[in-house]
Amino acid sequence: MPEEPTSSASSSNFHLARHQTHLKWDNSLPPIQTITSGSEITFDLLDGGNNQFDATATTASLGTFDFSIADPAHGPIHISGASPGDVLKIEILSLETASYGWTAIFPGSVGFGLLADEFPDACLKLWDLETHRTEGFTEFKKGIHIPTRPFLGVVGVAREQKGEWSTIPPYETGGNIDCRDASTVGSVLYLPVKVEGALLSIGDGHAAQGDGEVCGTAIETPMKGRMRISVIKGMEMPYVDTPSFITAPKGKMERNGMKEGEGREFTVLGIDADLREASRKAIRGVIAWLVSEKGLLREEAYMLCSVAAGLRIAEAVDMPHYAVSCCLPLGIFVDEN
Repeated sequence: MPEEPTSSASSSNFHLARHQTHLKWDNSLPPIQTITSGSEITFDLLDGGNNQFDATATTASLGTFDFSIADPAHGPIHISGASPGDVLKIEILSLETASYGWTAIFPGSVGFGLLADEFPDACLKLWDLETHRTEGFTEFKKGIHIPTRPFLGVVGVAREQKGEWSTIPPYETGGNIDCRDASTVGSVLYLPVKVEGALLSIGDGHAAQGDGEVCGTAIETPMKGRMRISVIKGMEMPYVDTPSFITAPKGKMERNGMKEGEGREFTVLGIDADLREASRKAIRGVIAWLVSEKGLLREEAYMLCSVAAGLRIAEAVDMPHYAVSCCLPLGIFVDEN
């Protein structure tokens, strides 16, 4: 089973700044820094709109939004010793939002959002992320509090294929996966390495988001934070061929005599232009993990997924790809320490 977050000292610290961005995945991009496995990096990121809005923006500001510079990725970072077939382990150690955030419905003519054809008018909401920061929520309007749970929408490595690839859709190598459980504090994300050095990039801070991000935006916000990056040789985790992660603890609970692994889940993201095929990929990934890590037969693993795992639409608007998560609670394994 993949290990829990470690507390070992970093071997090569590095700070990733706001200006160190790119707008395409491209394995020919020169890395901005080379670090060693086990290093910690700190970062100061633009929001997913490339900071085109600030705390004074209005709905009229949507008319000048430039989609060609949206979803900037900060990096890439070369990790020494990472080779094709290996796995990159990313531990999210801390995240801090800006004092404000925004959520937008872009004009229906843009075609962005699951119901874009039904919402033709632009709308922008600004969020106060400071007043109730210590209480862990932000106010939507009087009587409606939204719990804040910061995460990174973009975490990815370079694709194997040459050329430029948009940063808007997610891929099997990660990228704009926009999955709220994959890259929040306490989670451990695993990405398959496709090129030498992996070439990791991150971005797109969110203060909160529902599964699917249905209107096309979450609570978008600039983000500061810290993560640890390690290389796992491919033979140790051969089943990772798409983003996979262990969720952050959600509090130790007892139910029906089973410890719930502090609420943690092992999750695989299936990514595909077809929603059903994305679901199939996610299930296959968890089956492969159960066979490799738990010693189950494939038939046993398939049945276990049917009775214990959950499918969720993690991302439904970053076309042409959907991201579907298959989540298996670790608490069902009661004989483990």
